[in-house]
Amino acid sequence: MNDTLDRLAEVLEQRKQADPETSYVAKLYGKGLDAILKKIGEEATETVMAAKDGDRDKIVYETADLWFHSLVLLAYRDIRPAEVAAELERRFGLSGLAEKASRDS
Repeated sequence: MNDTLDRLAEVLEQRKQADPETSYVAKLYGKGLDAILKKIGEEATETVMAAKDGDRDKIVYETADLWFHSLVLLAYRDIRPAEVAAELERRFGLSGLAEKASRDS
């Protein structure tokens, strides 16, 4: 899976130089952070609704949209998916409650 995310991250990085008239991602970058965040919010809501409906295919589809737009945000902020993966790896084997407590203090 990391290979897919890395390949997508490369494409998203390239889209920073693309023509907004021919690239959805370039157009989204051009609209700025608020537009990207709005899109993530929309996709998160659609993912929640799909989960409530219980339609497996729709959950997969909407989660893919959510991940895609989250990767757009990461690229916009010059963050590689590997950085997120490293944070998840850091948390591996750590109790979720203990991890949350470490952030609250």
